[in-house]
Amino acid sequence: MAEGSRVCWKQCCGATKKRLPVLKWLPKYSLQWLQFDLIAGLTVGLTVVPQALAYAVVAGLPVQYGLYSSFMGCFVYFLLGTSKDVTLGPTAIMSLLVSSYASHDPANAVLLAFLSGCIQLAMGLLHLGFLLDFVSYPVIKGFTSAAAVTIGFNQIKALLGLQNIPRQFVLQVYYTFCKIGETRAADAILGLFCLIFLVGLQQMKKSIPRSHRMESFSVRISHLIVWTAATARNALVVLFAGLVAYSFQVMGSQPFTLTGATPQGLPPFQPPPFSKVTPNGTVSFQKMVQAMGDGLVVVPLMGLLETVAIAKAFASQNNYQIDSNQELLAMGFTNILGSFVSSYPVTGSFGRTALNAQTGVCTPAGGLITGAVVLLSLAYLTSLFYYIPEAALAAVIICAVAPMFDAKIFCTLWQVKRLDLLPLSVTFLLCFWEVQYGIIAGVLVSGVLLLYPIARPRIKVLNHGALVIQPASGLNFPAIEFLRETVYKQALSGPQLHSVILDCTHVSDIDYTVVLGLSELFQEFQHKRLSFIFTGLQAHVRQVLLAANLEGFCSIPNLNDAEKILKEEPCSPREVFFDDGSETILPTSGIIQ
Repeated sequence: MAEGSRVCWKQCCGATKKRLPVLKWLPKYSLQWLQFDLIAGLTVGLTVVPQALAYAVVAGLPVQYGLYSSFMGCFVYFLLGTSKDVTLGPTAIMSLLVSSYASHDPANAVLLAFLSGCIQLAMGLLHLGFLLDFVSYPVIKGFTSAAAVTIGFNQIKALLGLQNIPRQFVLQVYYTFCKIGETRAADAILGLFCLIFLVGLQQMKKSIPRSHRMESFSVRISHLIVWTAATARNALVVLFAGLVAYSFQVMGSQPFTLTGATPQGLPPFQPPPFSKVTPNGTVSFQKMVQAMGDGLVVVPLMGLLETVAIAKAFASQNNYQIDSNQELLAMGFTNILGSFVSSYPVTGSFGRTALNAQTGVCTPAGGLITGAVVLLSLAYLTSLFYYIPEAALAAVIICAVAPMFDAKIFCTLWQVKRLDLLPLSVTFLLCFWEVQYGIIAGVLVSGVLLLYPIARPRIKVLNHGALVIQPASGLNFPAIEFLRETVYKQALSGPQLHSVILDCTHVSDIDYTVVLGLSELFQEFQHKRLSFIFTGLQAHVRQVLLAANLEGFCSIPNLNDAEKILKEEPCSPREVFFDDGSETILPTSGIIQ
């Protein structure tokens, strides 16, 4: 009884640790880990605040919603995450999707976060993370590259101070060039200066050599100052631009387009809006969901795809393992709980995750510091956001999304496998029309490219007296008609008829449709008084064929024996034995019965 209780207790503890990964590393936590996590959390916090304000603009929401979306993931991932590096929060791609599906309405965006979280949580509980494997790398690259172009160009209007530019990409390009003469000089100058400053600091960070303990104290301090300035470049740019705008405000003039008033304080903890009141009446939950449309599929899937891909990349780089289904649970709970504090859908951020790893974070506890920085900003700094110029935020967004455009992938695929350019190009081009159409079309094209070799497998035909037909891969129901046509064309339709040896060395599985197709082939060969012999059958494949009681079924262990039997002139029924003791009979007539 006591032994059974101990086993049950161990199983419960194991299940709890699996669902709460924090219990695995927290008992081993040390002061050295705390030091690294504190530095990493502060560094990421200085990055996430200006990015959150900028990404809210991309999502078409008031800037405070970027901050509302930036802290819940830090606390939830601390408990449920399996990667020490990943940070959850608003990203450029997710903000673009929210802009497409939430109609620039905060109520829709918050409800979309709740519903996406429910879907992600259900997928995690049902262990459906494998579905993400069906989204190919070219589709991902096509989408992210198109998103980089779309988001980046969308900020040109803010960078130049243009007004009344449509949201649709093609119209946006057209009207931006039409209204280029309406550019506000102050916004353009400030925006270009911010861009140059950001790019300069970014390049400076890349060229900083690693500091060594053997170097002098002053050299190490210089390295630290330059590294800190380059790492916190977004915050420095926003702070500098805000000070410039405030200076003009004090002098009585304001040449810049400002962010404007931002509500101060923490968001209220309340359920997401399941209906909303508009001047035209109350919009029901059903109508809100209908307005989101494909977003209820695209948003949760893309969120999971981005998070899991980032987690796997950094787990491989830093030599640890992640649990994809546990990541789904972390994402689901983050979006569900986030919707109670007015968050829009969030996902893993590649840029902030890379920064987290570079600063030496040791555990997900670094996220607690990042979350605290965001909460402090909401509580005490929102009144200062009024003076942030929109051109400065536009510069931050453009520099953040520029690395997402991967021009090299087109050349790489051209050299490696040109057919993969098809889903890449379809996704890339259609995403400029509508994001969901680009992703869906890319997945469908990838699916067709995946299924085509199954329906049209490569078949090698050798003429050794009898024809040897060698499928290069498995036989499934889409391929049986192609196999039958190949056999008929090679063995039965010409002036000279041939017996056939079907070499199934590479066939690992068959289904009932294939069995029926082979049965019809047998009948055709019997009618022509020709032999049809299997060789190289794997045990489980042969069992399927035996269970089907095919009339005339004959299987020989290897190709050489089958060729010898067909060359002989048998005078009596010939038995062929297998290692397991089973047998089949080759009749004297040469017809397989």
